[in-house]
Amino acid sequence: MTGKTQTSNVTNKNDPKSINSRVFIGNLNTAIVKKVDIEAIFSKYGKIVGCSVHKGYAFVQYMSERHARAAVAGENARVIAGQPLASN
Repeated sequence: MTGKTQTSNVTNKNDPKSINSRVFIGNLNTAIVKKVDIEAIFSKYGKIVGCSVHKGYAFVQYMSERHARAAVAGENARVIAGQPLASN
């Protein structure tokens, strides 16, 4: 046990107030890249309150829109597991 709090799998897709603090990550090789990897990469932009990983894509929910925008600007087209990410 690392003592680190695990983030929720919920990314508030139905909450209009939080939609702008949610980041879509596409072109993701989910056979190799796992939730913990996404959280490690994207946590440097702010507190992640939710992260859901699906086949080929993921969503990261931040506390604020400012953090989400910083993550998109910083990680769009980053190559992970041989594939460039598509963040928006």
